[in-house]
Amino acid sequence: MEIIQESFDPKTPLDSMVQKLIILFVFDKMAIPLTEATIMDICTSENGWLSYMECKQYLAELIETNLVYRVPKGEMLNITNDGVGCLSVFVQKIPSTIRDEIVTYARENRLKFKKRQSYFSDYSKNADGSYTVIMRINSDQGTLMELKMIVSNRQDAKYLHNTWVDKASQTYSFLHDALLD
Repeated sequence: MEIIQESFDPKTPLDSMVQKLIILFVFDKMAIPLTEATIMDICTSENGWLSYMECKQYLAELIETNLVYRVPKGEMLNITNDGVGCLSVFVQKIPSTIRDEIVTYARENRLKFKKRQSYFSDYSKNADGSYTVIMRINSDQGTLMELKMIVSNRQDAKYLHNTWVDKASQTYSFLHDALLD
């Protein structure tokens, strides 16, 4: 029996079932919960596997049919056991070129997304012209640490916001050791 490798023409629209399977496959290969915004970015703007509107619609349908669920105490989404089972039965319907792209993308980016989701930061301007910077470390059980700092200018707020991902772990270790010493 000869195995025929199907070719994928990006100009040919995929049917709705295949598009839903692509979303499930991304969840499966990333192997971490993802925010709706993250899954939308991965599937649409970053890789072009789906259009934005279709991805939004099909993600909502996957949640509604319990193939994807909202992780308690957060805005994260993940694939359910039923979703994994459905994917295992129909995975071959996803064009092999897209499957390969997803596997490669997940391998190269999983840690980046895990870090980005574990280490949250944001800043906002206060009425007096200062800025409040919120920096948080999240775990699967919820918030591990949250730190709020008021800084005098936007430049400092932006610097803290932009460097938090790289400094969160050492900041947590330092504070933990200093407070429990």
